[in-house]
Amino acid sequence: MAEKNVLGQDLEICSCEPMTGFSRDGYCKMFDFDPGQHTLCALMTNEFLVFSKEQGNDLSTPRPEYNFPGLKEGDKWCLCVLRWVEAFKAGMAPPVYLEATHESALLHVALDDLKRFQLQ
Repeated sequence: MAEKNVLGQDLEICSCEPMTGFSRDGYCKMFDFDPGQHTLCALMTNEFLVFSKEQGNDLSTPRPEYNFPGLKEGDKWCLCVLRWVEAFKAGMAPPVYLEATHESALLHVALDDLKRFQLQ
């Protein structure tokens, strides 16, 4: 059964360069064993990367031991949905690719809020 996005369509790939997703397959899928719920596909901005680092989650520094390249502005990445919600509340949320954002993100954020940050 195909995974669905927040629009009810088949989930599209988020990014292969850098390779993203909890299982590093390019998709922002939902896994019961993923405590961070990396289900939201976002376009990284410098402002968000600084915000995330200030919150204790440095996404800019490479961590080869976790197969993590470090992110820069313009990269697409499967974010933890609750980190995006935190950034949204602080006015620092990055743009979102709805077609590549898993439907389970809607358990934590309204579709109308996501649409305000939608990219094509």
